[in-house]
Amino acid sequence: MGNRGSVEDVLHLLDNEAEVTRTTPADPTLVPFTREIRLEGLRFRYAPEAPWVFRNFDLVIANGSRVGFSGQTGCGKSTLLDVVMGLLLPSEGQVSVDGQPIAAANVQAWRAHIAHVPQAIFLADTTIAENIAFGVAPHEIDRARVEQAAQRARIHDFIAGLPNGYDTMVGERGVRLSGGQRQRVGIARALYRKADVLVLDEATSALDNETEASVMEGIDAIGPDVTVLIVAHRLSTLDNCDQVIRMDQRAAELAASASSVS
Repeated sequence: MGNRGSVEDVLHLLDNEAEVTRTTPADPTLVPFTREIRLEGLRFRYAPEAPWVFRNFDLVIANGSRVGFSGQTGCGKSTLLDVVMGLLLPSEGQVSVDGQPIAAANVQAWRAHIAHVPQAIFLADTTIAENIAFGVAPHEIDRARVEQAAQRARIHDFIAGLPNGYDTMVGERGVRLSGGQRQRVGIARALYRKADVLVLDEATSALDNETEASVMEGIDAIGPDVTVLIVAHRLSTLDNCDQVIRMDQRAAELAASASSVS
């Protein structure tokens, strides 16, 4: 009974499989992103009778900026980013990109701009190159692009020092790599996609301070052509952000304050 909701969700997806397979590949040029992401009057709740997760939320995210989100568990950080990524549509208000509102008709095109790095990176029991170019057939992998992504994620030197280099097997769930190395492979995977919005949802929270600092150095080195949104509990993780949004929830009302970080 405890898992009944999840089972029902799976059955619902299976019933709609034909509709999913008809979806055409998203074209990111349909939603160009050169200036800003704007959140205006955002409200969200998971059901009409459910409490508000957040409401009256306004924020402007400039292209190429680093924006951090901090706050206690349950204050709505991850849900807010799910709305920004188009995984959830807002109950009220809107997300717009360069003045173009994101809705059901163009949300797939907006998602094509985004790469998501979660706390737990899934690695298949195959080579490092195949894990970076995840989902691409081995014979179609662009090796130069793989190396470029690894360099930007600050893991190329480690890989190049391995006996088999990018053809090194990572083991089941990446067991042959450390936590920091797995996270960097995840970041390289995101960069291989050439996404221009990188979302890190607690991506470094399970790492020790030294490893986290090393991973964040790699993120800082990515360059201004990628907009980075970071959810973190530790404020030190957000030291190099252009803005830090501190979120707090009281009686289903979300207050957010943005402050510049030097």
